[in-house]
Amino acid sequence: MAFFGSKKSRTALAASLRDSSKLSSRLRDLLSDRGTFSRLAACLLAIAILMIAVESWKAPFPYRLGMFSEHGILANTSFKIANPIETDRERTQKESAVPYSFNQQPEMIEKLPLLLREDLIAIAKAKSLEDLDIDTRAELGLASSRRLEQFIDQFPEESEQTFAELKSVVSSLDSNDTKKIDEIVDDFKKLISPLLTYGIVNENDLTKNEIRADDAIAIINESNDSRRIVTTFDIRLTNQLSENGVIGREWKKYPKLAPISAILSHWLLFQAPTTLVYDATKTLDQRKQARMQVAEIFDTFQRGTILVEPGQMIEDTQLALLRAEYEAKELTVPTYERVIRITVIFLMLVVLAVLNGYHLLHNKKDVATTVSRLSIYLSVIILTVFLGRLLSYDPWRAEVLPLIVTVMVFAIVYDQTMAILTALSLSLILCLSTGASLGHFVVLMSVSAIAVTSLTTVSSRSTLIKIGFGMGFTYFLVYWGINLIYKQNLSNGFFDQRVLWESLQGAGWCLAAGYLVAGSLPFIESLFGVVTDISLLEMSDVSHPLLQELVRRAPGTYNHSISVATIGEAAADKIGANGLLVRVAAYYHDIGKMLKPQYFIENMVVGSESLHDNLAPAMSTLIIIGHVKDGVDLARQHNLPQPLIDFIEQHHGTTLVEYFFREAEKQADLSPDHKTDAEESSFRYPGPQPQTREAGVMMLADAVESASRTLSDPTPKRIKSLVHSLVMKRLLDGQFNECSLTLSEINIVEDSLVKSLIGIYHGRIKYPEERSA
Repeated sequence: MAFFGSKKSRTALAASLRDSSKLSSRLRDLLSDRGTFSRLAACLLAIAILMIAVESWKAPFPYRLGMFSEHGILANTSFKIANPIETDRERTQKESAVPYSFNQQPEMIEKLPLLLREDLIAIAKAKSLEDLDIDTRAELGLASSRRLEQFIDQFPEESEQTFAELKSVVSSLDSNDTKKIDEIVDDFKKLISPLLTYGIVNENDLTKNEIRADDAIAIINESNDSRRIVTTFDIRLTNQLSENGVIGREWKKYPKLAPISAILSHWLLFQAPTTLVYDATKTLDQRKQARMQVAEIFDTFQRGTILVEPGQMIEDTQLALLRAEYEAKELTVPTYERVIRITVIFLMLVVLAVLNGYHLLHNKKDVATTVSRLSIYLSVIILTVFLGRLLSYDPWRAEVLPLIVTVMVFAIVYDQTMAILTALSLSLILCLSTGASLGHFVVLMSVSAIAVTSLTTVSSRSTLIKIGFGMGFTYFLVYWGINLIYKQNLSNGFFDQRVLWESLQGAGWCLAAGYLVAGSLPFIESLFGVVTDISLLEMSDVSHPLLQELVRRAPGTYNHSISVATIGEAAADKIGANGLLVRVAAYYHDIGKMLKPQYFIENMVVGSESLHDNLAPAMSTLIIIGHVKDGVDLARQHNLPQPLIDFIEQHHGTTLVEYFFREAEKQADLSPDHKTDAEESSFRYPGPQPQTREAGVMMLADAVESASRTLSDPTPKRIKSLVHSLVMKRLLDGQFNECSLTLSEINIVEDSLVKSLIGIYHGRIKYPEERSA
């Protein structure tokens, strides 16, 4: 009751309600603005992508190769790690146990008895060895054969005696009686029947596929779908015919074959076909399947196990253990902890976004208020964080490379303050997301500071290379010094090979950043719409096609542009602006006049009639104003950079074409019906007004240079009065409202322009005339 009865309390409540109402109203207006909403959405999207890039849902993995562990590292949780050596050994063993697959073709063996019968009949009918053809003699070992040279010592040599013995075995009294031959062939058929099961392999297949004597062989008979596991001993014909072979040990069972066993063995070696064909595809498939069936073997580590011994450096083995322990521990993190971690990281990124956004809004409004430019800025930030984290791991350890490249680009494109603020934000994000130490943050910021402070201007590509060397030296010194400070025993730290190597590696990345930025300057200028001193110096060459055309078509305008460039550069340098930019922009600011040069006074021939005398003031104004649009079109046709095009558009701002406006007013006074023809808005340039200090300086330089040409007696006092009146007219007309020129800077520019014009129009002594003799 006391609260409601208090007048002061009611007043305070009403005031608070009004304030909250205003705040909510402003918030609604802000969100209803489509441009503001788009920029806010872009920032929130960038933060979301950054949270993915830094893997905000889990803790960073802090260990790297070569790190020194003074007190050792224990496992915080039980975990398993794959043992690739044991796994590979087990898989190799299972793979090698798979037999080589050979496809059996037994039907080829069945033809051998018929072939032998033909040869034996030929012997029975022959009266002498010469009656046999050479092939038959070679098959039976009665003549030499290159094919069987390796077995020549195992079989009987050619002789009439051997032929006679063989003939006696196969012949009977009746030459047409083949009973003995049939009996021999029947026994031979039984003798070689094991070959139908085992088959005969080609020796070249064994050699080519490196199949050893003790390797398992799988004989696959697709006709009866059988599979038999044997060794190479069982399928090599020479082994099969040996004493312990499947054929050699059966000779005793066949008395009719025993006397001619050597001859028949020779015949088999000569005639027997290859019935086993190696199936490489099936063998490899089966071995691959056997390998895949072996499960991965893991080594188990219990909590408290020493992963890194005290005083030991982290090598490949220890790093793998630490990575496995980290992954196992991440699996045990509850969901609510992940939510807390994500929230905290989101708030940290918001704080950094607000810090950078505040600077953008107050110092780089064109970036903060333009969605396209803001998107480019945010995209570069995201790409830097992503590449920085990716390159921070072994073996690269190169997070400094994308960081320094971005910092150098921002120093060139924007300004040093924005670059160092971005370096601070990126260094914090990279160090926190990779688990790097405070010392590494100091290293990154030290190198960034060298890059930013050295990039006031980029007059040549060699400047960037020199900065790269400077950054490399700084990285080496600071990284080596910080690691030395952390060591208790300084004598061991001076020449620590690991620290020296990492210092040199980081220095190399810094040098690479200098070369990378130097080589990509044209792309950077095109992407961000800026122009560097290097490009400006290239464009200041008078051999540029546009300048050559300007000299040819409008020489007066060209001379005017050169004068504006001279006095404008000096004035810009006085206030710390980019004088080179003003000079080069002045060369091109009036290129639009070359399309209608005769309509501009500086191009008129002395004593000639002005073309404007026959035109209405409004028409003359359109022609005069049109040189701005014509200049922009020419600049774009010749691919001039956007900053120079901005100068062409802004160097007249929204000033009044005063001469023709006064003429229109005079005509309106004489003809009241045409009063509307003298509206001031119709006689003003379309703008925009100067947006930068440099554009403001050139507006003044252009105005005073043109006006000074009208002075019949350009004394210092008259020049000073003229310049002051023109400066005040532009100032009171509000032409500098959209650029950052201050009153003190305008005063400095005015003084500089006066001094430059006095220097141009300084008095000269009059030389005496030469007397005639």
